[in-house]
Amino acid sequence: MNQSMITASVTMGQLQRKLDTISHNIANTNTTGFKSREATFSDLLFQQVNNQSREEYEVGRLTPNGIRVGTGAKIAQTAVRQDVGALMQTERQLDFALTEKNHFFRIETVENGAPVERITRDGAFYLTENPNNAQQLSLVTANGDFVLNGEGNRIAIPANFQSISFSQDGELEVTLRDGTMQNVGQLGLTNVLKPQLLDSVGNNLYRFPDLQALGFAVADVRADFAGNGQQVNQGFLEGSNVDLSREMNALIEAQRHYQFNSRSISMADEMSGLVNGLRR
Repeated sequence: MNQSMITASVTMGQLQRKLDTISHNIANTNTTGFKSREATFSDLLFQQVNNQSREEYEVGRLTPNGIRVGTGAKIAQTAVRQDVGALMQTERQLDFALTEKNHFFRIETVENGAPVERITRDGAFYLTENPNNAQQLSLVTANGDFVLNGEGNRIAIPANFQSISFSQDGELEVTLRDGTMQNVGQLGLTNVLKPQLLDSVGNNLYRFPDLQALGFAVADVRADFAGNGQQVNQGFLEGSNVDLSREMNALIEAQRHYQFNSRSISMADEMSGLVNGLRR
């Protein structure tokens, strides 16, 4: 196959991945706590072709001798942008917004029948019945995953509560119907020290990879702590950090690159047709 066809087709496949990333960002413009991704490219292997071996013919040459024949480009990484989104006031007692980047809520979900810990920036929480205790309610996400406290345990709320408040010390305090106050723990947060290691698992959740296989200690990647009133705002939600104008510009640019490479394949095909049509 013509080398230009190979180069263009490989690059078009990678450009499609960038288009997928951009479309995913745009689709989540209004998703609470969503973090956009940005695709970056790197060159694939190339070959240096020295088409002029006699230096005496190159006296006074200003451009480098020879040409580089490449094989296209590839996606180097899709980096997660950790910029904090705009805070939206809801005045709802179970809405919480994180005010600093790289901070995440600790969540317990179920995968393959076993409980596992995941993290999220989506602080829209709800209450559901505790099947093991009729006198308690569990704090959960919109998908029914359990919210964890500073010790990594599920947060339980008395069923006869009247209101829930979040103190500056980070304590979740429940006012019961008889007027008494009860402390039900602190929201469990984690500070992600290497956010580019995070894997997206859907439903606005992230997970850590196998740190041992990558040669990292847990302390090098995350630091669990209990959030306080300076790091968590009650009655607010964090909006998506997707910049729609930025994404549209990136979309147009990627489409132009795609069209350029498509045209390169068409031109190579036309040239091959001309060569095949030559007659002696």
